[in-house]
Amino acid sequence: MADIAPAGEPAVPLRTWIAVGGAIIGAFMAVLNIQITNASLPYIEGGIGTGGINGAWVITAYLIGEIIVIPMTDFLSRVFSLRRYLITNTVLFLIFSAACGQAHTLPEMIVLRALQGFTGGVMIPLAFTIIVAMLPPSKRSIGLAGFAITATFAPAIGPTVGGWLTDTYGWPTIFYINLIPGAVMVPALIYGLPRAPMQLGLLRRGDWIGIALMAVGLAALQTVLDDGNVYDWFGSPFIVRLSLLAAVALGAFVVVELWRAEPLIQLRLLGRRNFGLGTLGNFLLGFALYGSAYLLPQYLAVAQGFDSEQIGQVMAWTGLPQLVIIPFVPMLMRRVDPRFLVGFGLLVFSVSCFMNLHLDANYAAPQLLVPDITRALGQALVMTPLSAIAMVGITSTEAGSASGLFNMLRNLGGAIGTAALETFFTRREQYHSFMINADVSVLQPATRTRLAQLQHYFMAHGTPDMAGALHRAMIAVGQTIRAQATIMGYADCFAMLGTVLLAAMLAVAMLRKGVAAAGGGH
Repeated sequence: MADIAPAGEPAVPLRTWIAVGGAIIGAFMAVLNIQITNASLPYIEGGIGTGGINGAWVITAYLIGEIIVIPMTDFLSRVFSLRRYLITNTVLFLIFSAACGQAHTLPEMIVLRALQGFTGGVMIPLAFTIIVAMLPPSKRSIGLAGFAITATFAPAIGPTVGGWLTDTYGWPTIFYINLIPGAVMVPALIYGLPRAPMQLGLLRRGDWIGIALMAVGLAALQTVLDDGNVYDWFGSPFIVRLSLLAAVALGAFVVVELWRAEPLIQLRLLGRRNFGLGTLGNFLLGFALYGSAYLLPQYLAVAQGFDSEQIGQVMAWTGLPQLVIIPFVPMLMRRVDPRFLVGFGLLVFSVSCFMNLHLDANYAAPQLLVPDITRALGQALVMTPLSAIAMVGITSTEAGSASGLFNMLRNLGGAIGTAALETFFTRREQYHSFMINADVSVLQPATRTRLAQLQHYFMAHGTPDMAGALHRAMIAVGQTIRAQATIMGYADCFAMLGTVLLAAMLAVAMLRKGVAAAGGGH
């Protein structure tokens, strides 16, 4: 695309585009590493000698590090300069990534994954900040399209990449793979980002109380969301204590941020119509994005018995079409109201979820092809215009704080979405199991007939006595009920995702038209 600037607007230097490209690669790696371990988790657990609920900390540790650092990034990038802070954290991210591949115990992996998340989380908001601050309005939508690839394509393709690498080369390669794009990203940032002096004096005026409250609150909240369903939520004293800690710390954090003259995060930005509603839409989008990236692999593994490579092949159809669609979104934004694009994308995404309401035992890869491609179309159309509209009226000095809020809340929406789906599935599976059991009574002729058929089958295949065969028949009927309840529970979860996306459409409907970021002028 030719870089022809509108009258009165300077052309964007190649050096700036190189910096933007390097930052987008970093954001892509950071988001990819949230999902890339999902399909490989059983292999990682075997490699480091753990399993069960403890193995989930491989994912949780990364998310805690990431969600804590994102809101802090604007402040720390001003202290140390954006260039120095981003390059340093990129190098550290690559070092910790390689170290994760060498971990031999669970404590080692938890510490390294937390550090990987803490350094990688820096790259998400700073990529957004660089796009908004360094690109003029007429080119911003191009940069935001690149950022959309990191936000929607990376979660979708993560299980595919992780599953293929693990099955082909072993689980450590899912961490080593970061070194390849890192070798491109680091020189791009060194060359493209402008130098700026450090402002170490800001450390004395830092919102350290706010930072401490936020770190404690978000860490506790993330742990509650990840482990709540495992420990039966508020039936566990551990979850109750963490929930109270999160509520108190985050409540105090909000009070401190609204009271301070120089807060860590400008929460008052949420009072602006476009940014507040756009961030709400982004939060709900994160709920559905990360929720669907969690739900579909779970359905394929639990209900269909797919292995990690097969799951990755199915998930690829949610990711790969986005690479074709997203580059054309900036062009569409010049011709179509961005609000319409966001609303249409959310509607298509919602429809793709409702297409999975009629799951059954034979609903697997072939049947998921059309819903997956539909989902890819919807996701590709949403992020770029939503980011552009939300940032209308945000000045370059506010871009860093706005970026931290916008991206943190999308990730938080994803964490809440995943936790909500886990709990909702458990409750709905129990409900459907109860309802089916109520209809499958031994007093009913159909049930007795089916048990008799199975009893004869087991006696004809090696079970010598009638009582033993009847026992096996009853177990088989119970397993059938459990399988049906499981599938129906997943269908209900897809309905939940579709409903959340319709709610996001309501927030988008109240946005003001944003032409500045979409290709017009202020």
